[in-house]
Amino acid sequence: MYKQRMIMTKTPLRITFVGGGTDLPNYYKNHGPGAVLSAAINKYIHIVVNKKFDSHIRVSYSKTEIVDSIDKIQHPTVREALRLLGIEGGVEIVSISDIPSGGTGLGSSSSFLVGLLNALHAWLGEYVSPKELAEEAVKIERGILKEPGGKQDQYMAAYGGLDMMEFNADENVVMKPVIMKEEDRHGLREHLMLMYTGIQRSSTELQAKQSSVVTQHTEKYEQMAGLAHELFESMCNGRWRATGAMLDKNWRLKRQLGEGITHSRIDSLYDLALKNGAEGGKLIGAGGGGFLLLFAPPDKHDKIRHALSDLREEPFEFEALGSRVVYVGE
Repeated sequence: MYKQRMIMTKTPLRITFVGGGTDLPNYYKNHGPGAVLSAAINKYIHIVVNKKFDSHIRVSYSKTEIVDSIDKIQHPTVREALRLLGIEGGVEIVSISDIPSGGTGLGSSSSFLVGLLNALHAWLGEYVSPKELAEEAVKIERGILKEPGGKQDQYMAAYGGLDMMEFNADENVVMKPVIMKEEDRHGLREHLMLMYTGIQRSSTELQAKQSSVVTQHTEKYEQMAGLAHELFESMCNGRWRATGAMLDKNWRLKRQLGEGITHSRIDSLYDLALKNGAEGGKLIGAGGGGFLLLFAPPDKHDKIRHALSDLREEPFEFEALGSRVVYVGE
């Protein structure tokens, strides 16, 4: 018998520093292990699950669906999450996002799914660990739906924090938290700028293209995985100021992986940021648009903001926690 109570979860989005793409199975299964260094941020996907008065299913995201069976749900991850957990009806699901939910590069689709799974398990009266949440999300997105892409987003959404993730050929994922002094963590955050380009793109198409040509760029992927290990050690040993140069090196490698990752508009924005004091940066996610992450001394931020005045800066902080239940109704 389902618990007839309202559940709300809060699941963070993430920014990737270096190593993105080495979490693709075509790389870590054949050439890995992969390594990605990322951070959860205080921008969230909020999911509400509640008992519905009748036996139907109501799902509200950018559109609203009211159906009488799971098979009729158009939203693929909602449909498969309900199916995986054996929930056949009598439920309402509502999602709210702090950031536009598609094509921004912050891992929103996986954060949505991890938050949904967490909420549905809680609604059933079940506790699941971050590892289980991440594995279930990967199973749905990569296994059942066959959507192209890697695994870092699901693990960052489930675990939170500032971490290096290692992706092994046997599908095991090792989470290695970055251990920093508080003043170093604060200093790192104060050097970062997150700028929205206003360009939304299909990460599915980009991920599919990148996955298909991994073997042609093995050496570049190896270098990016190496950068993740190098930056992890630097951050843990107080040398976080190396972040800018490593971001720049990673971005220059990634731009060579295929068409669609960058274009003239993005390149001109990045070059303008460098000319005005940024030490490095990259597009977050698969590329093509979304958010531009920049590393620059704080006294250069105003100059960069002025130079990139067409872009919207999004203030953020690091988020230590992953997906969690924040409300349980009676």
